Amino acid sequence: MSSSKVAAREAARATRRVAGTPGGSHADPADHRAAAASPVSRPEDISVGVILGFPADIAEELQRWRASFGDPLADVVPAHITLVTTTTTRDWEGTLEHVREVARQQSPFDVTIAGTGTFRPVSPVVFINVEDGFEDCVDLHEKLQQGPLHRELPFAYHPHVTIAHDVAPENLDEAETVLRNYRATFPVVSMGLYEHDANGIWQLREELDFGTQTDNDGTRPADSAPGTAETGGTATASH
Repeated sequence: MSSSKVAAREAARATRRVAGTPGGSHADPADHRAAAASPVSRPEDISVGVILGFPADIAEELQRWRASFGDPLADVVPAHITLVTTTTTRDWEGTLEHVREVARQQSPFDVTIAGTGTFRPVSPVVFINVEDGFEDCVDLHEKLQQGPLHRELPFAYHPHVTIAHDVAPENLDEAETVLRNYRATFPVVSMGLYEHDANGIWQLREELDFGTQTDNDGTRPADSAPGTAETGGTATASH
């Protein structure tokens, strides 16, 4: 495995340490406080979500930008792309196998995020667009949102990276303008499956490598030991 893909997998695990209570039409499973995964008693209805994490260097840069726009979630929401937002299922084992099978059939792919967009006036969100990898994300979303995760969404799925949410209009304007020339490219080699637990916290249940068996309980394969590589992508921005 190349060093960039090893780094991408390690970075994806590192960013999947967040949790919280989602809210709004564009809420996702990377919305609030940090929490370690642990076994819990599951209610009949289980809320799950799936996301793609980013390399640490790009995630940290975007976190700094998000903080500069006054977003209160900047320190607790790492950069990510949501594949499945809060979705309820009653079949946990079926969901696990479904998501694992989608991951087994998925090949790693490159993502380029570039330029800005907004969900205004429907939702006070400014985001960075997904360019390369857009169709891969849509395809993954469509495959994941089947079987035990099937539901009708209030909006068409649109892969994006939130950079400012629920801040003053002038701050949203600033985010949309300042990052209009931003560009970053990185490999994506895994996705994280989350469960919204009884305490209202998003818990990482499995990190699923693409094209392979899942790393159950987040265990690390032998070829991805710490320190194998430092970064997994490149980024540029206009200040």
